[in-house]
Amino acid sequence: MVLRWMQMMLATAMMLLSWQTHAVLKIEITGGSGAALPIAIVPFGETGMTPPEDIAEVIKNDLASTGRFAPVDEGDLISRPTEQSQINFTDWRLLRSEGLLIGKVSSQDGENYQVQFQLFDVYKGEQLVGKRYNVPASGMRNLAHQIADIVYETLTGEKGIFSTRLAFVTQINATDGNKRYALQISDADGANPRTVLQSTQPIMSPSWSPDGEQLSYVSFENGNTEIFVQQMRSGQRKSVAAFDGINSAPVWSPDGRKLALTLSKNGNPEIYVLELASGDLLRITNNSQAIDTEPVWTPDGRNIIFTSDRGGNPQIYKVPANGGRAERLTFEGGYNASPDLSPDGTMMAMVHGTNGKYYIAVQDLSSGSVQVLTENGRDESPSFAPNGRMILYATEQKGNGVLAAVSVDGRIHQRLSESGKKVREPAWSPLDQ
Repeated sequence: MVLRWMQMMLATAMMLLSWQTHAVLKIEITGGSGAALPIAIVPFGETGMTPPEDIAEVIKNDLASTGRFAPVDEGDLISRPTEQSQINFTDWRLLRSEGLLIGKVSSQDGENYQVQFQLFDVYKGEQLVGKRYNVPASGMRNLAHQIADIVYETLTGEKGIFSTRLAFVTQINATDGNKRYALQISDADGANPRTVLQSTQPIMSPSWSPDGEQLSYVSFENGNTEIFVQQMRSGQRKSVAAFDGINSAPVWSPDGRKLALTLSKNGNPEIYVLELASGDLLRITNNSQAIDTEPVWTPDGRNIIFTSDRGGNPQIYKVPANGGRAERLTFEGGYNASPDLSPDGTMMAMVHGTNGKYYIAVQDLSSGSVQVLTENGRDESPSFAPNGRMILYATEQKGNGVLAAVSVDGRIHQRLSESGKKVREPAWSPLDQ
């Protein structure tokens, strides 16, 4: 059983990586909440040079992508104010829009811009928040995401995630007939994709450091699985695990000083903790009859959640981060794997298998109750958004590999794709430090 499951995991990973892919993502809302909040986002006024980004459009798309906001169509806007003195709140109340966002952009040289925005409560006729920025042309899109984060948090009370990034793995069939694997990152809305690493051999399991400055991943470039840590700003990277056998599934500790990973250096896949500064290894699990893999740290760093088939089928367990007795966490269904924890540690996302199909599910860790969130049956690699509201995962649509996201209550669904493009192995970055 152990060998069969291991073969299945490796075969599945290689199959997924063999799909032709390209990393240009576009968010589509495939399901949403019927209680989306109407909001009017007025195109920003412009003075001087034309800005390189339509800031109001980026903000509108960010908010609409959550399924929690319903931006008013531009054609239905009753006026285009750029400052408070131009607003007649009585007229705007007719649109039943509870929020109104206005702003201005000005530049004399096209290289540096001054941007300001104001968000109003239409029914109270009061400003909720307003800010002014000086930003280079190259920073306009990031600024738009930052403003969207502010608007989202002001209106919902929760952190926005529009300034975060996604990491994912692609495969390209190059013109020379060879395959090219790539580790890529993009903005949270799929825009601005850039390649972090290319290889002729598979790349797997990207994981963000807690400060978002580094990625760990698995590469086959030297003929065997090997774990690297790469700096995002400089591109410098370092091999941190290249033992005989399997080196896989690296995940950062909450303090960024350690990696939990899976090694088979002593014959059987077990969970280890690697101290990055010293290179010291601590073996956490010791079960020669099972595969222990896919570790995830609890937010307090005290425990590690992992997948094991020690009970006969893949299930999810918890063990102290310094080793000890493992406690089984999942009991509903014959297959539960690939855990990820919400930032507050109260919920666990996982792949829940039944009747040969695999869905994204979430388990309340206090009650043990499980809710299946997806319907496709070919889902994998769940990754919580840093505000805990959405779960990013990989799935398949019409034979193509795509990324998708679902809210933790299952009501909001997104698909991140472009026709004919395929991506896998997603990991959502932490909030900007």
